[in-house]
Amino acid sequence: MPLNKVQVPRISDAVAASLERRILEGSLKPGDRLPPERELATEFGVSRPSLREAIQKLASKGMVQSRQGGGTTVTDRLESTFFDPWQEMMGSHPNLREDMLEFRRMIEGQAAEWAAERATEADLTRLGQCFAALNAAFSHENMDQRSDADIAFHQAVGEAAHNALLGHLSSALLRLMHDNIRLNLGELKTVPAAGNLLKSQHAAIYDAIVARKPQAARAAAETHIDFVRETLAQTLRSVARRETAARRLSPDFSESTS
Repeated sequence: MPLNKVQVPRISDAVAASLERRILEGSLKPGDRLPPERELATEFGVSRPSLREAIQKLASKGMVQSRQGGGTTVTDRLESTFFDPWQEMMGSHPNLREDMLEFRRMIEGQAAEWAAERATEADLTRLGQCFAALNAAFSHENMDQRSDADIAFHQAVGEAAHNALLGHLSSALLRLMHDNIRLNLGELKTVPAAGNLLKSQHAAIYDAIVARKPQAARAAAETHIDFVRETLAQTLRSVARRETAARRLSPDFSESTS
């Protein structure tokens, strides 16, 4: 009776799987450029033709994109399928911002809990760097700098959770909300003591993760989003009242109602 042949994976398949795993885990991020062909071939201990075949396999899946003279870069395919349709919807339906914050509460609470359980020393080092950058950004008036630092911190938490799906979903959600996060920070700036409260909330998340306290980390993340939602809603109501009052005082309004 003939023995079944053992299927030996092709070298290019093994290399492609390894690179794909790096993309899934976030070691290679959208926009990152792969190292030069010679370096990668040496790292994997394969020939350059085998490496090219592996990269072509990833390109056929839309995971990477090669350009003549521009090297090979990681695409955002894992996130854009979620991001693209919702980006347009956010512009047309501002009320979705509240739904997004509600969804962020669920995602980031879980991410913080898992990060407290699973973060490696390398994760904690990166999280500490992002936390320091966030504190530094809050000493400046530049809203773009603040929002970028805010997103980087929360993304570091998401990646420290070591769940590939959560990490990419969190990244897509934060990208989707980039403009809204900047707007939120700008509006919260008008609230007395909001800046200090935001800093202390981020510190509570960071401290709980470093101290390996999962439930405290989840509670801190949820408290942070609750504060943003509540304070933002109050601010928007105040803005709406001021705009209504201003319209009532305008000559055009008086003429139209006389």
